[in-house]
Amino acid sequence: MKDSVTIYRCGDGVGVSSGPLLPHTGILQVFRMLQLSSVTLSNQTAPSGLTRLSGVAFPGEKEVQEWEKEQEEARRRDHRRIGMDQELFFFNDVSPGSCFFLPKGAHIYNTLTDFIKSEYRRRGFSEVVTPTLYSTALWERSGHWEHYSENMFTVATEGSQRYALKPMNCPAHCVMFEQRVRSWRELPLRWADFGALHRNELSGALGGLTRVRRFCQDDAHIFCTPEQLEQEIVSCLEFIRSVYRVFGFSFHCLLSTRPTPCLGEPEQWDDAEQVNLKRGLQQFGERWELNPGDGAFYGPKIDVQIRDALGRQHQCATIQLDFQLPIRFQLQYVGSDGVLHRPVMIHRAVLGSVERMIAILAENYGGRWPLWLSPAQVSVVPVGGSSEAYGQQVVQRFQEAGFMVDLNDDPGATLNKKIRWAQLAQYNYIFGNDGSPTLSVKNKQSLFLNLD
Repeated sequence: MKDSVTIYRCGDGVGVSSGPLLPHTGILQVFRMLQLSSVTLSNQTAPSGLTRLSGVAFPGEKEVQEWEKEQEEARRRDHRRIGMDQELFFFNDVSPGSCFFLPKGAHIYNTLTDFIKSEYRRRGFSEVVTPTLYSTALWERSGHWEHYSENMFTVATEGSQRYALKPMNCPAHCVMFEQRVRSWRELPLRWADFGALHRNELSGALGGLTRVRRFCQDDAHIFCTPEQLEQEIVSCLEFIRSVYRVFGFSFHCLLSTRPTPCLGEPEQWDDAEQVNLKRGLQQFGERWELNPGDGAFYGPKIDVQIRDALGRQHQCATIQLDFQLPIRFQLQYVGSDGVLHRPVMIHRAVLGSVERMIAILAENYGGRWPLWLSPAQVSVVPVGGSSEAYGQQVVQRFQEAGFMVDLNDDPGATLNKKIRWAQLAQYNYIFGNDGSPTLSVKNKQSLFLNLD
């Protein structure tokens, strides 16, 4: 229980607030209205007749101008606009909340997935493939049916059996663990799963790639002994740091501790928070802070928040300890003493949702994708009509080398227009050829490339 509460007064009204609050409203001099929306009261389906006014306020014009500049930059970097302009993806009402990735978007998606899969293999994870549809008996056993069934898509079949599309992979991985007797020599057991997940998000909560109904995660689980836990936590954190450095993200960690209510013994929580997670963070050496009471009901966790080019915070990676699923599924392994022991289960992800990470990267880069991830790496621009045949050869050479390359052979466009179009389309390199073996390369600097 908190030692104090914060109250505020507005006119004759007095209320309780967690803040932040201003000493008085006279500090605010400039207002901007953002939107009007109707209000539906709790436990009512009919409109209430009330209207919600949303807006922002500032001390002066300077702050307004800075905010408007930030908003304009955010609109320019909006991943939905970039996705449309670069023909990466789109949405359609035939499958609400599910993304259609066009060829260029699929290239980003697959390149990102291939990259993270290779990183998992380097760190001793084995990839597994699990079903998409499960009997609700599995979700009842795991406890998800009681707490999460309203967010699951169910499938009607003949008879009394009910099925649901999986919203997460952890119960399936528990089924795989219990498939046979496990030995302490097998641990830590690290499994990664990239199967499609489905969650029945409310239509009003859907928003581009950041909140969808069908998505994939770099979803991995580690089964280990209590003695291995701290080192596994540190290894997970180092994995996250390595990947985020590739993207150019800065980040910090949040240690989210025991909520109320929660499952498990207090001593177990204290040991996990103070010994395993806290000591792992201290050994890791990056900035972290305490986030009291925000852990999952089944165990404490470390959330990793990244900062993008606009200074916005995004929570993507997570490392969660789970005390309950090993108990619910009666998971055991034979220890070195010949006695059965309960393993510790770690839920962890680096990218989180692949779709959401693509949205964050698109906005962070402003549509200027780095070469290794770019769907528009090379544009070949023939200088004259006689050079088109050689341009085709150049395109073929780049394709054989594995590059994403296009030939800009529009007969109705001038050379300058072709180059300008390629620049606006965010090609990493623009090659101009006049039929000779030497290519002129236009990017941040001028140079020449001989293909022979």
